[in-house]
Amino acid sequence: MEPLRARRQPHPPASAPSYPPHPPTVDPFHRDSSPASTATATTTTTPKPTPLSTRPRKPSLSLDRDLKARPPHRSPWATLGGGLDLDRGESRVILGLTLLGAVVRYWKIGRPSSVVFDEVHFGGFANKYIQSRFFMDVHPPLAKLLITLVAYVLGFKGGSFDFKEIGREYGPDHVPYIAMRLLPATLGLALIPLTYLTLRALQLRAATALLGALFITFENGLITQSRFILLDSPLIFFTALAIFFWIGFSNENDVPRDRAGRVGPFSRRWWVWLTLTGLALGAVVSCKWVGLFTIATVGLYTVVQLWLLLGDLRVPIPLLARHFAARALCLIAVPATFYMAMFAIHFAVLSNSGDGDGFMSSEFQHTLRGHGMADTLADVMIGSRLTIRHVHTQGGYLHSHPSTYPGGSKQQQVTLYPHRDDNNVWLVLNSTSDPSIPDPETHAPARPIPDHTSVVLHHVSTHKKLHSHDIRAPITEVDYQNEVSAYGFEGFEGDANDYWVVEIDQVASEGRVAKRQLETLRTKFRLRHALTGCYLFSHKVKLPDWGFEQQEVTCNKNPSRENALWYVETNTHAMLPPDAKKVNYRRPGFFEKFWELQGVMWQTNQGLTDRHAYDSRPHSWPLLLRGINFWVKEHHQVYLIGNPFVWALSTLAVLSYGAVRALLILRAQRGYKDFAHSQVVFYDRVATFLTAGWFLHYFPFFLMGRQLFLHHYFPALYFAVLLAATAFDLATARLRPRVRLYAVVALVAAAVCAWWTLSPLAYAGDWTRAKCERAKKWGRNWDFSCADFHQKLSDYHPQSSSPTLDAHAAASASAATSVAPAVQPGRAGFEPVEKAPASSAVPDAPHAAAAAHGNAQPVRARDDDEAGPLFVDDPERDDAEVRERPVEHDGGAAGEGAVTRVAADQPAPPPEQHPEDDGVAIPVAAEGTTGLPVRAIVQGEEGGGGRAAGREEVEERRSEESVEREDAGDDNDEQPDIELVEPEPEDDVAEDELA
Repeated sequence: MEPLRARRQPHPPASAPSYPPHPPTVDPFHRDSSPASTATATTTTTPKPTPLSTRPRKPSLSLDRDLKARPPHRSPWATLGGGLDLDRGESRVILGLTLLGAVVRYWKIGRPSSVVFDEVHFGGFANKYIQSRFFMDVHPPLAKLLITLVAYVLGFKGGSFDFKEIGREYGPDHVPYIAMRLLPATLGLALIPLTYLTLRALQLRAATALLGALFITFENGLITQSRFILLDSPLIFFTALAIFFWIGFSNENDVPRDRAGRVGPFSRRWWVWLTLTGLALGAVVSCKWVGLFTIATVGLYTVVQLWLLLGDLRVPIPLLARHFAARALCLIAVPATFYMAMFAIHFAVLSNSGDGDGFMSSEFQHTLRGHGMADTLADVMIGSRLTIRHVHTQGGYLHSHPSTYPGGSKQQQVTLYPHRDDNNVWLVLNSTSDPSIPDPETHAPARPIPDHTSVVLHHVSTHKKLHSHDIRAPITEVDYQNEVSAYGFEGFEGDANDYWVVEIDQVASEGRVAKRQLETLRTKFRLRHALTGCYLFSHKVKLPDWGFEQQEVTCNKNPSRENALWYVETNTHAMLPPDAKKVNYRRPGFFEKFWELQGVMWQTNQGLTDRHAYDSRPHSWPLLLRGINFWVKEHHQVYLIGNPFVWALSTLAVLSYGAVRALLILRAQRGYKDFAHSQVVFYDRVATFLTAGWFLHYFPFFLMGRQLFLHHYFPALYFAVLLAATAFDLATARLRPRVRLYAVVALVAAAVCAWWTLSPLAYAGDWTRAKCERAKKWGRNWDFSCADFHQKLSDYHPQSSSPTLDAHAAASASAATSVAPAVQPGRAGFEPVEKAPASSAVPDAPHAAAAAHGNAQPVRARDDDEAGPLFVDDPERDDAEVRERPVEHDGGAAGEGAVTRVAADQPAPPPEQHPEDDGVAIPVAAEGTTGLPVRAIVQGEEGGGGRAAGREEVEERRSEESVEREDAGDDNDEQPDIELVEPEPEDDVAEDELA
């Protein structure tokens, strides 16, 4: 492999000053260069005389002066270097792409107005940053700090909203969630012009760069991921930025250095591009550790560059050393410094104790405000009150509480508890102490505890002793793990199972005295059970609910060294004088805290092995087999899924590169000279670089056993899209520009079609079940639920009734309190509509007569979760689904002011399908009334007609079978109590007003 070079610069690959001068060479990145053309250019030949008929005419002196006076045409992009010699019109193209991307990325970014997916975590981290409460996360802090900065600038105080639950409405709390979402959305928007510039820096055509940028614009997965408070959009942006700067540096590195030092290696522009590459690498790894794959990509090609320089005998060793030092400074020191600077800001902001303290060592916790510890006695004596901590797991203190084990000995539990508590305090006694002494703490001799001393640990708050016996542990039920419990009562002498032998670890203990006898904080020791020989032990195993999810403590016969080590954190003794020697934690410096946090992040990351409902494995990502369900609520859904057309082309491009590269190797083995052609060499080098980036950002995930999701493929997808654009550039190399542009339009149209089809999943938009099912056919394993959407788009926005129907409702509601339908008490019917607001329209005479009689009562369908008064005409209603809901009627004579109420405890019956009722107003007339119709607006269902609202059946000795026959349309000799009348529309009422 060879580094990228600008093909339009006919210069040799060596980047050395002109000592000695370079011989003529072939630049494979220049499309017009070839061995034949170079040889022709360097051979001295005598030009043939030009015939007079073909000689050019001599230009006029005035025209020559005008041409010399005009400044040379130069693109403003050329001043930046890096191979960006763009045309003037391309600036307008980039501006247009940015505006289009802004519409696509920012469209209704406030929807949904509730917590979505991992906004639970990253919004919560912003909350803790503002409150300066320490937390632990597996990702570096840069992206989280940027999100927090936006929230802080816009006045978010922290604490008013906790982001703890997906679907929780941001509501009236002052949470600038839209602005917080705008940050990743803006970085996602910046990825679009950056893609264009990257493809142009690779010396590909403008049409190709336009195609790649539009593919990124309409990629559904990138759109969805950039619209919420998540870290992947900053990660992808800085990945693309680092690759762009690296390509620009490679182009600058291939320009020979002039005598003035303005261009070429070690020029100002050369240093700028190299330094920007280092800063971008530091930024990408400061967002997520996935950025290490980007560092690996740039590092690989840096090694290739240095290797080629080493093989160029024209480059002296001092110059080679300068190249190596410059790259080491900018590509190693600068990213590392940037990365550590982000953690310095992280530590400075999180200065208070928080819920992440338990992950860190006691020394680290001691640096946090609110978690410091007062000086404590140094010498541990018989009779001392101690708190004992576990060394390795950071699980916390040796702890006991009055609850007992549900099995085994059913004695009192002994656990590891991460917080300070009175139940952590133990009194250390000699195993030969007299239990009849009333207060062993004050009467026991205050003597040190040397190595191999047998002691008893007495739990102060419950008066029980640390105990073990030959009974299996509660969770880890293996032969070599015994149960540890607290046993006894106040005044109880105890037995030999309470004896523990102190064994001081000579390696882990600090200081000569600490290695000889117990000292607070400095001595690391094990406690060996005197009878069974097992060691007090703890590991990262949590007890169930009956153990309050605290960490299990056992007695292990074959323990690992780290998990059996303990130390004394606090120490008090009533017999020691106040001026006795005291100690405290040593305050670690920045680098100690930095490296400790890196280790904890690594261990926590490796421990994320639990399965998730929407996790996936790497082999499924290029095929887009499944996505991630981000949010479902109120018949809308956010589901992360890619653009299937873009993904198919990108995956095909990767596979095609492998096939073509293998074919070229086979042809070379057979003696074909494909690589003698400059076009082949150019496209091979560009495609190899992009494929290497795809490979290094994709295949490492196969080595990970942790939870993985589709969004982990996005950095690799970016390289695959660039590779697809490169393949397009090669495939259309012989086409005319206009035909190539037509091909771009066709491919972009297909991408836009796929984007539009799946856009409701990205924007939480309105969608129907039928459209959802059709879209789901594109991916058999896509597991978003089409049942969460409405049958019809009109169900999302119910239309208010016409003025005439408003008058009907107002007239009927005015009589609702006087006459009600005849319904037997306790039977299920339909709910009456309370008085609706009067319409401004004047009702016609027949409907006014209906209001005067007041005998008809309107009914309407009601949603399952609807509460409060019902209105026929309520433009503010946006029910998720309109259903008929059963109600109960209190006692009272039917038809004489019977009062109705909703039976909230009764489930809604399945809606009846009436093909003849296609969402129209159904007039209802109760028996014994004037027969004037009263209408209720009902939303119909797709394919099955609407639901007949106002079918209020008054049953008087009628069986369920007759009801079914009536609903099915069968003939029935009995007259129903309510007639469904389809009235002729009045002259002044349009037909469409009834629908």
